[in-house]
Amino acid sequence: MAGGGDEIRTPATFPQRQKSRLPRGSVHEKSLEHQKKGPSSSSPSVNSNKSPLQMATPVAQPQKPLDSPLHMPKPVQLSESLGSRSSPCSSGSVVSDSGAAPFDICIRDDKCSIKLKRSLLELNREKRREREQLSKEVAPLQHLRPGMVLLKKFLKHDDQVDIIRRCQRLGLSSGGFYTPGYRDGAKLSLQMMCLGKNWDPSSRSYGDKRPFDGAQPPSIPEVFRKIVKDAIQASNEFLKQKGRAASDVDELPPLSPDICLVNFYTSGGKLGLHQDKDETKPSLHKGLPVVSFSLGDTAEFLYGDVNDVDKASKVDLESGDVLIFGGKSRLIFHGVSRIKPKTAPNWLTDEAKLRPGRLNLTFRQY
Repeated sequence: MAGGGDEIRTPATFPQRQKSRLPRGSVHEKSLEHQKKGPSSSSPSVNSNKSPLQMATPVAQPQKPLDSPLHMPKPVQLSESLGSRSSPCSSGSVVSDSGAAPFDICIRDDKCSIKLKRSLLELNREKRREREQLSKEVAPLQHLRPGMVLLKKFLKHDDQVDIIRRCQRLGLSSGGFYTPGYRDGAKLSLQMMCLGKNWDPSSRSYGDKRPFDGAQPPSIPEVFRKIVKDAIQASNEFLKQKGRAASDVDELPPLSPDICLVNFYTSGGKLGLHQDKDETKPSLHKGLPVVSFSLGDTAEFLYGDVNDVDKASKVDLESGDVLIFGGKSRLIFHGVSRIKPKTAPNWLTDEAKLRPGRLNLTFRQY
């Protein structure tokens, strides 16, 4: 530095050990030359002027015995590697007794990927917008026809998340989701699970066990029964307020559900027109209602008095809707013409991790 009293070092003032430095690039260039000439020209010459670093020859290391700790292979714990300690990217699905992996209605988080979650403030804003839109555009309860009532957004946000999580746990256990089929081998375009009693689509009958694997259906959670009771009560109060109970519409009879069919429709799922008439004659004669929960993507629901799609009426069943049909509408033809993709609320997929599609629960009394 100018003005400083520090001595400026020149090459002449460097320590003497610097003079013994290797010629610039000698090691690297010799290495390249060695690679080009091959192993036959790699023997060093004793009379050469190479540096001590270049003249160094490898020292032979004593051969380790094969039974030394370094050569002994570590035992493999099969039970650990194939069982409890799975890859962090694995789905964790368990193969069922029938040989098919159980269907999971939810998407599991991939531990090997990073996903940005939306803030709680953003989720709450979306819920508030949904409630405001419902109050402005759609009546909370709709009388579709005698004995048929639609309760829009009757299932609260927390109820929907809880129902999905309960169905996921039940669906992955014994008696969980599977792809049903008919006698002719045709498969339904949905996943099904029965609660309370098993319904066999091939024989169109109820039983205590599934014929193909002997699994016993899980019990109906008590919280589901309470929502069914509350929905019927709300429907009857609505009918009374409209003054229809004494004229063209009777009150819906009370229901003690002992059967619940849980269906999951993928984005391409559908269900043809049919009647729910496999319950006992007393149940059908009393017109005990069918109560349907909708969660996830919106379904285009068809219903009518005859088995004709062209003559059927349509209504959209959105996430949180509860549909009830009993009394004079107990034996209507109904079905699902299509699922509308990407219509599920964002907060529902974020919180419950429900995969794209529609989860539907239908309760009835045997």
